[in-house]
Amino acid sequence: MRAGVAKGTALIALLLASACGANADSGGGAWKPRGDVRMIVPFAAGGGSDLAGRAIATALEKAQPGLKVTVENRDGGSGAVGYSAMLGKKGNGNYLLATENAILSLPLSGQVSFTRKDFTPVAKLAEDGGILVVKKDSPYKTCADVVNAAKGGRVSVGMSGAFGVDNVIFTMIEQRTGVKFQRVPFESGGELVPAVLGGQIQVALLNPGEVIGQFRSGDLRGLCVTTDKRYAYPEFASLGTAKEQGIDVSYVQFRGFLAPGGLDERERAYWEQAARGVTKTPEFQKWLKDNYLQQAELYGDAFGGYLEQLDTALAPVLKKSS
Repeated sequence: MRAGVAKGTALIALLLASACGANADSGGGAWKPRGDVRMIVPFAAGGGSDLAGRAIATALEKAQPGLKVTVENRDGGSGAVGYSAMLGKKGNGNYLLATENAILSLPLSGQVSFTRKDFTPVAKLAEDGGILVVKKDSPYKTCADVVNAAKGGRVSVGMSGAFGVDNVIFTMIEQRTGVKFQRVPFESGGELVPAVLGGQIQVALLNPGEVIGQFRSGDLRGLCVTTDKRYAYPEFASLGTAKEQGIDVSYVQFRGFLAPGGLDERERAYWEQAARGVTKTPEFQKWLKDNYLQQAELYGDAFGGYLEQLDTALAPVLKKSS
């Protein structure tokens, strides 16, 4: 009997030990993801958001040896499909989402049920400016030309998502100047370049990294930039700001990543620490330079505070446009 009890006790102890080993991160020690991590990109392949998500995923792998991050494009609904997919991963530290301004503009549009508070802010890593572009034979030379044309006629503008940065910029221009544009929505920036080249739209707002090839070939031209200052990059340094051209508009797209809501402190701490290593990798620095971004870092609660402030600033713009 005693032998049976001893064997039973030993078996229970072995099972408990195995259970602890299989779920070691549920204890009080440091947490690490189990298996592959999924990085959801809420836009189609080829656009600026996709490039950012892939660059962050690669840099995370370099910064955290042994970590494997697989990128998954979940496009649709101007980003709503991808963000909604992330809602179902609450409490799961093996999921990340490449985020940008749509995390704020989508809820403000009134078209979705989620808000920024449903996710865990991990890191803002860079800022991506915008350039208003036209094809080479366009009559427009500046952004002021576009505004003047819109005062007396119809100017078609493309948007990579009905509630994206494009919508914000064009709405701001409308509010500042009193004009109205003909909006033509697309799912990603990757679709806008061929749309401009093919004459489907007259003007598009694109990130530098999305148009550098067409600028070098001469197929596309820039009219102005929507940043506070001119670009230091020589390829774009000659482009004036919208403000220089008499249009009081300035707005940039941030690049970073979120985790699902409901993470415990150990999971949050792991991803914030991992994020701090991203900008130190040569791969990330190369992506910044190749795509003409500016490094701009905020982590955890500081990133959350930034989102709150930007949310407040965007509310009067987007509520008027919706």
